[in-house]
Amino acid sequence: MTTLLTLSNVSLAYGHLPLLAHVDFQIEAGERVCLVGRNGTGKSTLFRVISGAAVPDDGELWHPDTLRIAHLEQEVPPDSDETVYEAVARGLGELGRLLTDYHNAAHAAGSDPESLARLAGLQARIEAAHGWNISQKVETVLSRLGLPADKRIRDCSGGIRRQVMLARALVAEPDLLLLDEPTNHLDIAAITWLEEFLLAYRGGLMFITHDRTFLKHLATRIVELDRGRLTSFPGDFDAYLRKKDELLEVEARAAAKFDKKLAEEEAWIRQGIKARRTRNEGRVRALLRLREERAQRLDAQGRASFAVDAGALSGKLVVDLRAVSFRYGDRWIVRDLSTHIVRGDRIGIVGPNGSGKSTLLKLILGELEPTSGQVKIGTRLQIAYFDQHRGGLDPEKTVRQNLSEGSDYIDVKGRRRHVIGYLKDFLFPPERIDSPVKSLSGGERNRLLLAKIFTQPANMMVLDEPTNDLDVDTLELLEDLLAEYEGTLLLVSHDRAFLDNVVTSTLVFEGDGRVGEYVGGYEDWLRQRRDRPQEAARPRAQAASPAPRREKTAAEQKKKLSYKEQRELESLPGRIESLEAEQQTLEARVSRSDFYQQEGAAIADAMARLNALREELERAYARWEELEAIG
Repeated sequence: MTTLLTLSNVSLAYGHLPLLAHVDFQIEAGERVCLVGRNGTGKSTLFRVISGAAVPDDGELWHPDTLRIAHLEQEVPPDSDETVYEAVARGLGELGRLLTDYHNAAHAAGSDPESLARLAGLQARIEAAHGWNISQKVETVLSRLGLPADKRIRDCSGGIRRQVMLARALVAEPDLLLLDEPTNHLDIAAITWLEEFLLAYRGGLMFITHDRTFLKHLATRIVELDRGRLTSFPGDFDAYLRKKDELLEVEARAAAKFDKKLAEEEAWIRQGIKARRTRNEGRVRALLRLREERAQRLDAQGRASFAVDAGALSGKLVVDLRAVSFRYGDRWIVRDLSTHIVRGDRIGIVGPNGSGKSTLLKLILGELEPTSGQVKIGTRLQIAYFDQHRGGLDPEKTVRQNLSEGSDYIDVKGRRRHVIGYLKDFLFPPERIDSPVKSLSGGERNRLLLAKIFTQPANMMVLDEPTNDLDVDTLELLEDLLAEYEGTLLLVSHDRAFLDNVVTSTLVFEGDGRVGEYVGGYEDWLRQRRDRPQEAARPRAQAASPAPRREKTAAEQKKKLSYKEQRELESLPGRIESLEAEQQTLEARVSRSDFYQQEGAAIADAMARLNALREELERAYARWEELEAIG
């Protein structure tokens, strides 16, 4: 194999923090290397060193003079008057300029001889450079990523701008491709296409990702950056996890042995007179070396520690959508969606970018009125909302001000906690507490928003793309927290592994405003879709209708609701609310410390009524579903 690039004894530090400490690394042609590590360890900095955007303090970087490197950075590109097509084609150098000129000339061409002659001249130059295949590649990448070719960069969102930079890196076909979180802001269809594109890519690839499915499908080698050191792990992701655990265990044993030796020597030197009397200068010098070694040791960064207060129980019915439709102008976003969300449901929402996932959340939460249909929201809801655009954070304020309005203390799960101690659970060092939010990385902003929404009790969590920029360790911790969460969860995500590990049902945007409902996560949806090939093969605009509600029996199909049954159906929501309100009051009474100090008969009556309320609610919900199925 051909060596593309070599790093020898490379070091780089910002202030007191060593991001790279005497690093050795090389990558061969055809390799697909995934760089992993915690947020803030220096992964993006290493990419900047490799691409030449940053200069190391020490060491050597070698590559052939002819090596072509393309680098997708995390930063969003600034405003520009370029169109999307021009920005992407610019990655092709002179040929890109020719293709851009031809693209613009073709759009503006008239029937006058001058315009036609200019178009013919450009066409001839592109043919001479064998550029039409490359032109087709530009068009394909733009199409697969869903990018508007003639839209100005200044009019694009931050997410679209990053996709433009990804497209530019892909069409350039460099010898070495560096991709920093390439799946951010991509929908699942685009991520799947990107995987296929990169699997067929012949150059060297090095990428950073939090998407474990993407990592497992692509990586031929995993390299970890931890405390300034690079460690290579051949094999798959599971093998890396096993080997990493073994190395951490060995490191912990060695550190414990060292600390025990240091403690013994410190105890000896504290004896003072006895130590001087022995005049064991060699032992004193050895102790000084031990102290210096301990001071220079970088301990492994601790894991984040999340906890969420599920608050008081909501009503059993959380949201009831009845034939809900919504549209902007002539475009249907949601069409004829009927579903029940009950307490404890964990629902994933999946669909292409721009399909209406965030709009559906707003309909469910009552922030938008449907064009037609009804949305009934349940009782006693305490909602925590994670906005993918991090609208809950003020970038001009500090971390402390965003979390606690500048106070040193916050209340979390009924306990008063110091801001610094609480933020340490989310991996914020004390020196970052008074930094402005605009200076934080994407992963740090996500952790801060999670820290903020977790300060309040919530029996319903709405998470819109919470996984972007989180490292794998933090991602897995968030999964564990959500797995134990007792409230209701609505999750919008393009992270396939996260969906599979968290949700129990999935709403899928299938085109033309149709939303299908499926049991299970992403892989379960794929399997169910494969089991219905005739529906999967339909054009997108004629996608399958939502999964039907309970099939009516033959008797029900013939039967319509009587006047009395219709009145009963209309009265049931109010009756359920009344029962749930009484249940909540009684549960609060039972939980008081003085409840069991009263007469035994009173206690028995209260507990009997509480059980009766639960049974009445179950019957009321069952009757409601029965009448709705008929009506």
